[in-house]
Amino acid sequence: MPELQAEITNFLDGLRRENASPNTIRNYEIDLRQFAGYAAPAAPPLEEIDLFLLREWVSTLFHDEKMAATIRRKVAALRAFFKFTLRQGLTRSNPAKLLILPKLPKTLPRVPTAESVNNLVDAVGDNNLDRPFPKRDRAIFEFLYGCGLRISELAGLNLEDIDTSEQWLLVRGKGRKERQVPYGSKAAEALTNWLPERHPHEAAERAVFLNYKGTRLSTRSIRRIVALYARLLAGDSSVHPHTLRHAFATHLLSDGADLRAIQELLGHAQLSTTQKYTQVSLTDLLSVYDKAHPKAK
Repeated sequence: MPELQAEITNFLDGLRRENASPNTIRNYEIDLRQFAGYAAPAAPPLEEIDLFLLREWVSTLFHDEKMAATIRRKVAALRAFFKFTLRQGLTRSNPAKLLILPKLPKTLPRVPTAESVNNLVDAVGDNNLDRPFPKRDRAIFEFLYGCGLRISELAGLNLEDIDTSEQWLLVRGKGRKERQVPYGSKAAEALTNWLPERHPHEAAERAVFLNYKGTRLSTRSIRRIVALYARLLAGDSSVHPHTLRHAFATHLLSDGADLRAIQELLGHAQLSTTQKYTQVSLTDLLSVYDKAHPKAK
């Protein structure tokens, strides 16, 4: 289906010109190319792609037992694409607007205790794992847990984004929205230890965290680094960068931080997104009550 494939390319090129998140562009491309492959045998013209064809494709996703979050992401890609074609005058409507989104299961994020996270972070870099850049890895953990950054935000940090005198980060979150996040003495110390060993491949490279080639560390590499240390030091391979972000928010809330302040630090557009951490804290309180209070027995 050359017309559909060509317009998907045009749509993605437009997102790049608008400086959309690389993760968003990559996911949209995967999802839209997948849909184009499904639609290819019928090969309808772009303006004849209707709600029925979209529903058929979404039904195959359910049949393949894709997770609700995955299906919602693919529907979001379709909606964004057909919004683009409508704006360009290539279609008369956006059929994806009428697709029904599957409900997400109400699950609480798994959050390790403050003690276990601190023990893990403190052990990174102070061990005999024979890692090539232990000081870099320690700084990665300090900023993920100490600032609650998303993995893409950490990978995207540049030298000029860090105010070392005031200990503030300029963070670019979802939709390229900028926010300022403070960092503490432990992160400052880790950064000070890492920067002298930071050797970029080219002088123009501004990324804070580099790989062995001296270029920007990818989100995939950061994920692998976190999983490696978590497995070797804590025996828990399920820990990932977002686990540390969850822990950041939950531990702040448990120690009395204001929910609105946590929302700002995390870069959540809606307070409702942040409120899930109140549920986690309540769950922790109930667990403590059940274990400790005599009337709970």
